[in-house]
Amino acid sequence: MLGIPTVIDRLITESIAQWLSPLYEGEFSEHSYGFRENRNAHQAVYQAQTNLNDGREWVVELDLDKFFDRVNHDRLMSLLARKITDKRTLKLLRAYLNCGMMENGVVRERKEGTPQGSPLSPLMSNIVLNELDKELEARGHRYVRYCDDCSIYVKSEKSATRVLATITEFIEKKLKLKVNRTKSKVSRPMESTLLGFSFYRSKQVWEYGLPPSR
Repeated sequence: MLGIPTVIDRLITESIAQWLSPLYEGEFSEHSYGFRENRNAHQAVYQAQTNLNDGREWVVELDLDKFFDRVNHDRLMSLLARKITDKRTLKLLRAYLNCGMMENGVVRERKEGTPQGSPLSPLMSNIVLNELDKELEARGHRYVRYCDDCSIYVKSEKSATRVLATITEFIEKKLKLKVNRTKSKVSRPMESTLLGFSFYRSKQVWEYGLPPSR
């Protein structure tokens, strides 16, 4: 659900985001590229290309179902409380998360999810999915994540199938999020896309972009 903050709310949430970002930046993974200073989509795709050229040619493509609408408030507040000691700030953040949604003139209570359109939303998404990054790193996986778009690169189909199953279980049981099983899949590089880019073979190396015309 999209949210349109008032001018005052946008000013406050932007101020909080600018204050919080440096506190978390040092904890975020080098494989996370979305909504971070000096990081962008091209860097993410280049890292994916590097993974493929290192022989990791089986791709686990993860799709989180309605990620921004499903973020668990209690888990998120627990993560924030590890860094933020000021109770007034935590109370304010909880209020923004619980801010209701108006549909057909009727306000509906929000019990989960982060309000898209808020300056805080991208930072919140990285805080939530940083747990996924740490899990992937602990398992020794090579991966690329841009917000809720995540691809993992392994060397065999058997490993890819196993990784898809175990990471799906981790996301749903530990992070309390939902994996879209229809869109999540194991694929080969020429069948996969990342942030709108496709991959193709050129002189025995993997390239990204549009395949050359034939």
